[in-house]
Amino acid sequence: MTSERSPHDGTGHLTLDDVARILRERIESGELEGGSPMPTQALLVQEFEVQRSVVRQALRILQQEGLLTEVTRGSPARVAARSSRTEAADGTPRPTMVALGPRIRAAFGADDVRIDALCLTAESLNAAVGEERTLIHTPGSTPSTITVRVLLPKRDIDLAFPRMIGDSEEPDPVHRRWLAQRDAQGIVLSDHLRGLGAVHGIDVDIRFKALPFTPPVKLYLLNGTEALFAYYQVTEREERIGPEPVAMYDALGGVSPLFSFGAGDGQARRDHAFVVQSQAWFDALWTTIATDLVLG
Repeated sequence: MTSERSPHDGTGHLTLDDVARILRERIESGELEGGSPMPTQALLVQEFEVQRSVVRQALRILQQEGLLTEVTRGSPARVAARSSRTEAADGTPRPTMVALGPRIRAAFGADDVRIDALCLTAESLNAAVGEERTLIHTPGSTPSTITVRVLLPKRDIDLAFPRMIGDSEEPDPVHRRWLAQRDAQGIVLSDHLRGLGAVHGIDVDIRFKALPFTPPVKLYLLNGTEALFAYYQVTEREERIGPEPVAMYDALGGVSPLFSFGAGDGQARRDHAFVVQSQAWFDALWTTIATDLVLG
């Protein structure tokens, strides 16, 4: 392994963020495989030419991100299994906005990327794909195809959430806002992927369909080998929409803890079955009750 010198501090020496970034990239690329031991802290100190405290702090950052386990002063840390990386070191699933990006990044390591998503809006997926778009720089690191299917609620259904609390003779402002967000996030997601395809010569196919119900959960299926699942956290709150504050039932999808289930070799049978059944459920919705959706 060779280290990379960062120009950011003007000295040619690696910073804490540099060390964490380089190790993170090695883990996500598969250069450091899940379950394998990390190089010792002494070897990392020698490679990066930094103080041991810098290496130790970088390892702790990766542990907090769920990428490493067994970070101690003794034996070398271990790379977390891919199916557990949406969880923190103590096994607690992390919020969607934190956990989804690394999993999308790992999924983009495949030659043929396939992502299926069921959600209220594409906000979290959009953020994760947008981040991935900024990380791809060379043709050799790009997939050949990207296929994305997204299931979203229909525009004219009576949503369980988000919605205004109480009756009103006026159109629900919460529903209008959700609809604007649904369409805007979907359009930006499409633009991100098509822009990625245009720059790097990737064959991109992205489609949207509408569901006649409010999904109580969000689901992301990655390359047929991983299912990421979260319950929408429904809350009662008040927010100003227009001239007056509006009481509403809302779902904070970005903070919903994301659970990961893997279907690859060596995964538990229950995890494998969950991925297979989740994919079958999504496919059934897509081919039966879902209808074509044109955003905007």
